[in-house]
Amino acid sequence: MAALVAGATVLAYLPALRGRFIWNDSDYVTAPALRPLAGLGRIWTDLGATQQYYPLLHSFFWLQYRLWGDQPLGYHLVTLLLHAGAAVLFALVLRRLFTGTAAPRPAPGVEWLAALLFALHPVHVESVAWITEQKNTLSLVFYLAAALAYLRFDATRRPRTYAAALALFVASLLCKTVTATLPAALLVILWWRRGRLEWRRDVAPLLPWLVLGAAAGLFSSWVEQAYVGARGVDFHATFLGRVVVAGRAICFYAGHLLWPFDLNFVYPRWTASAVSGWKWLFPLGVLAAGAALWALRRRTRAPLAVFLLFTGSLFPVLGFVNLYGARYSWVWDHWQYLADLAPLALAAAGLARVWQPMAARRPGSGLVAAAALAAGLGALTWTQGRMFHDNETLFRTTLARNPGCWMAHNNLGMVLAARPGGMPAAIAEYETAIRLDPDDAEAHVNLGAAWVWQPGRLDDAIAQYQTALRLQPDYPDAHNNLGVAWARIPGRLPDAIAEFQTALRLQPGNGSAHNNLGLALEQMPGRLDDAIAEFQAALRFNPGYPEIHNNLGLALMRAPGRTAEAAAEFEAALALRPDYAEAHDNLGLAWVHLPGRLRDAAEQFQAAVRANPAYAVAWHNLGSARLQLGDRPGAAAAFREALRLSPGDAGAQQGLAAALEASGGP
Repeated sequence: MAALVAGATVLAYLPALRGRFIWNDSDYVTAPALRPLAGLGRIWTDLGATQQYYPLLHSFFWLQYRLWGDQPLGYHLVTLLLHAGAAVLFALVLRRLFTGTAAPRPAPGVEWLAALLFALHPVHVESVAWITEQKNTLSLVFYLAAALAYLRFDATRRPRTYAAALALFVASLLCKTVTATLPAALLVILWWRRGRLEWRRDVAPLLPWLVLGAAAGLFSSWVEQAYVGARGVDFHATFLGRVVVAGRAICFYAGHLLWPFDLNFVYPRWTASAVSGWKWLFPLGVLAAGAALWALRRRTRAPLAVFLLFTGSLFPVLGFVNLYGARYSWVWDHWQYLADLAPLALAAAGLARVWQPMAARRPGSGLVAAAALAAGLGALTWTQGRMFHDNETLFRTTLARNPGCWMAHNNLGMVLAARPGGMPAAIAEYETAIRLDPDDAEAHVNLGAAWVWQPGRLDDAIAQYQTALRLQPDYPDAHNNLGVAWARIPGRLPDAIAEFQTALRLQPGNGSAHNNLGLALEQMPGRLDDAIAEFQAALRFNPGYPEIHNNLGLALMRAPGRTAEAAAEFEAALALRPDYAEAHDNLGLAWVHLPGRLRDAAEQFQAAVRANPAYAVAWHNLGSARLQLGDRPGAAAAFREALRLSPGDAGAQQGLAAALEASGGP
């Protein structure tokens, strides 16, 4: 049965396996600065080194990067296998729950039907197809393993089993703190099995778990606000407004579990207002449902237990705690991943009870019905998985289902901006995002970045950056980009430096700001050493950027006696990007000044023009090197090409004259 569940899961998710990295996957796939062995230590000890402090999760990503680097297929396979493994563990937990309970035991195999429902339900596609949400699948594996171990401890009371269960619970917290709800869930399960809770037997062993869970939840909430950005005007809501949102969210999640159609990546964001009377129908309806199930508890405890498990597991994402994702929508499919376990178990038990009489009359009809349901859910999952193929597909599909999603317009603009000739369409997307949400600082920054290099739009770009900073004064990228704009205006270099320094004060690990500050300081008299230090700092945070190596090399070339160091930086840039024409040319210039490297320099100039045949400066340098090596015809040919590309190059004219005079040519 485990193989059947796993096989069906893999089959349903085949389209998702072909997906690329999307949206914020780069925040989880290990950043360049953390990829060395020392980065593994920083993952655990440097708060802010990763977007969220989930050190076990990021250690797992660190290991995966060493296995398959920037290839998304490996990450997709791991996430999918974790999801399938969680479904199998879910079945094993249910089997243990159904064994020895005072409640009537469901039909045989119901635990595997529940596992199949969980594995194939399309509302879980977001958690499996989005690499970022490997934190969901990995944490759930530890969560269910901890639950299974604790249920074994509940039966045996062995300290070793308790220690194993606690260790697994801690592991789940270090992957995602929504699993902090596990001890409360275990108490509900124990109450369902026995009809009552005893302090010494049931509550006391879980007290350390409750304390750990509460501490982890509070710490994670603080990290969300202090480091992730879950603060500001988007989170200004009254307590009563949040109550309304919570009630509506519970109904929303239950509805999508029952009717898994019209799923989307980002749903419309409701207004967190307690003024509209009709919105109170949601929380009042939830309370009424809870009261009805409480009244029914003497006949059957299962529905009330499922209600408590579902709403309790959802509590961290109902809006009472600021989560960054709530900036875009109060509800996300991946937020209900863990909470769906209990209602799907109840659904499986109910379906099995309905199918039992059918199976008695027609043997095998129950299996046919289960297979048909699995096939239907699998088909929906297959279709939904296509949405996550790449960023453009994701955001265009999101907009087709939610045209008012300003975040999707902004992110689609970023996709289009990276495409040759795509800037006009990108600008239109940014402008639409700003029209839908004028307070979106990121869209203002992106629109400024689109305008900053367009003729006559520099002032407009600066105005966009300044608007972004009025909306969000502590936005590092806005300060950094504004600094780039000031640096292009004569006399504003000190303002640019001030903006770069502000960006670094807000985000010390911003490699782009370090690099830009280095470029600015390099232009200031007497600040060359400071510029070199900034480039070196940029490389500590972004070691995989060839442009920064090239910039550092150019600065070192200007420093007396550091030409060999400069050459090493140009070589590092070329190791990262072998077709980097400017780095080839600069390496050639460095070798010209080093004894015995003239022939090597000529080879680098040749490589530069091979990478970029329109690189006039490199043709000039190639001609000079060939002239010094005695290759007069080769020098003349190089100087002629330099002059064809740049007719006003006086040095190339002189070099060509020297080559022709020495060779006696015309």
